[in-house]
Amino acid sequence: MAVEELQSIIKRCQILEEQDFKEEDFGLFQLAGQRCIDEGHIDQLLEVIQNEKNKVIIKNMGWNLVGPVVRCLLWNNKEDDKRKYFLMLDLLIKLCNPKELLLGLLELIEEPSGKQISQIILLLLQPLQTVIQKLHSNKAYSVGLALSTIWSQLSLLPVPYSKEQIQTDDYGLCQCCKALIEFMKPFLEEVTDERENSLENEKLKDELLKFCFKSLKCPLLTAQFLEQSEETENDPLRCFASEIIGFLSAIGYPFSKMIFNHGRKKRIWNYLEFEEEEDKQLADSLASLAYLVFVQGISIDQLPMVLSPSYLLQFNMGHIEVFLQRTEESVFSKGLDLLENSLLRIEDNGLLHQYLEIKSFLTVPQGLVKVMTLCPDETLRKKGLAMLQLYINKLDSQGKYTLFREHITTNGLQDHN
Repeated sequence: MAVEELQSIIKRCQILEEQDFKEEDFGLFQLAGQRCIDEGHIDQLLEVIQNEKNKVIIKNMGWNLVGPVVRCLLWNNKEDDKRKYFLMLDLLIKLCNPKELLLGLLELIEEPSGKQISQIILLLLQPLQTVIQKLHSNKAYSVGLALSTIWSQLSLLPVPYSKEQIQTDDYGLCQCCKALIEFMKPFLEEVTDERENSLENEKLKDELLKFCFKSLKCPLLTAQFLEQSEETENDPLRCFASEIIGFLSAIGYPFSKMIFNHGRKKRIWNYLEFEEEEDKQLADSLASLAYLVFVQGISIDQLPMVLSPSYLLQFNMGHIEVFLQRTEESVFSKGLDLLENSLLRIEDNGLLHQYLEIKSFLTVPQGLVKVMTLCPDETLRKKGLAMLQLYINKLDSQGKYTLFREHITTNGLQDHN
């Protein structure tokens, strides 16, 4: 019955011009197609889609079948059926209106929750990439919309914490990160093509840059990485971080440029205007980036050797402050690691007292006191104390006096000793 209904609608629409299709036709086509899928008439539906006479109908109405086909791919375990559904999805992606497909695919990505989030993202990233590449206008907007939708869903997934969690990847976050890199590569190639220098190209660069900064915050801000002595190429989140930093360099924003522009009034992204919420995320993203470079050593070989240890400490203190303001142990522990990395570069008594005129040089020890007294983890409390002692050791005699007089006594550190 469902096949006959579909054939009847097809027969009626074949004699119509494209502009004469009515809303009622779209609804009837979708209903009949859905029933064909529900009743298992996959071969007959495939014939309809592949028939050259139905090309215009499928172009305009076929996108309505993408949702039902995708759901069947997720829930149907019969290999022969799945093969046919994959063929059907490929045909619909090839034949349908890309604008309608884009919106339909993004709606499907927004639907699921829990472990289904990664399943549908992994299924639809390749079709989504194909659809966007077929668009002749507003490509930057479409890439931005797609990346924003995907990131919003991925940010709902728990970030694996231990080596075992990273390896089992129960929620599929690591797999999605790997697939996202492949998704972005053709668009990265477009913006790095020297022959292309259009306004649309600059907009596309903006969208990729925004996504890189979002990724530095989630999942990379809270992500834990395997020990560097282990096989780092087997750490999917570290590989993702390395790719993201590489993307930043490729589109003209290497980490070294950010260091040299540190403290200047003019921002390094001269044409990119972040929205207010994204602007708030920027501090977390840059702190995450500093940790990845200095502590994890990703792309550190690209840094110029002329930078003094004191300058690097000054650059990192603002980022360390951001880390220590967070409540998650996985985050503020990175602040301790970054502080240790920065201080060990400096000789004892070699940090001039004038640095204490910079706000972060006073707020960071205050943050260390909070870690020492409020953190439930004993290892981190001890690390906080060790970092405070190391910090004091690096200050010159005037700096030690100033720190004790103006800061530590007022925050009650003496009561904790």
